[in-house]
Amino acid sequence: MKQKWSSSWKSSSQPRKQRKFRHNAPLHVRHKFLAAHLSADLRKETGKRSLPLRKGDEVVVLRGGSRGVRGSVESVDLSRGRVTVDGIKVKKVDGSEVSKPLNPSNLILTKLNLDDKKRKAILERKKLPGEKEKPAKKEKEKPVNEEKKEKSAEEAKK
Repeated sequence: MKQKWSSSWKSSSQPRKQRKFRHNAPLHVRHKFLAAHLSADLRKETGKRSLPLRKGDEVVVLRGGSRGVRGSVESVDLSRGRVTVDGIKVKKVDGSEVSKPLNPSNLILTKLNLDDKKRKAILERKKLPGEKEKPAKKEKEKPVNEEKKEKSAEEAKK
């Protein structure tokens, strides 16, 4: 793998190279790393399992001290790989409150922010399997060797 990030790099099973790829990735690629699973009804609706988080998405926290809390995404920090959610705050020593950064893997998306036209297009690209009509495949009959038929017929007689 190259010293810096390269989009042409295929992959490696070595964990150190995986970490290097993620660490050196530019922000437009890191956005894809910040994806959260969709709720069951959204999964049926969109035909996707997960989507990258955006500001304004509604989420539920699944893991950690704030488990079960619902809120909307306040900000997405691409450089640190964290997301802040409304209503989840931490009290600092001086008494002020700060938003707690969460890992997107601990969240589940319940409602999407579809203000962006490009995001709508992404969702419409992948439809449910029942919605796309594919032409029926014609089943081809495999030609059977007549020699094999004759041999099997002879063996049956023996």
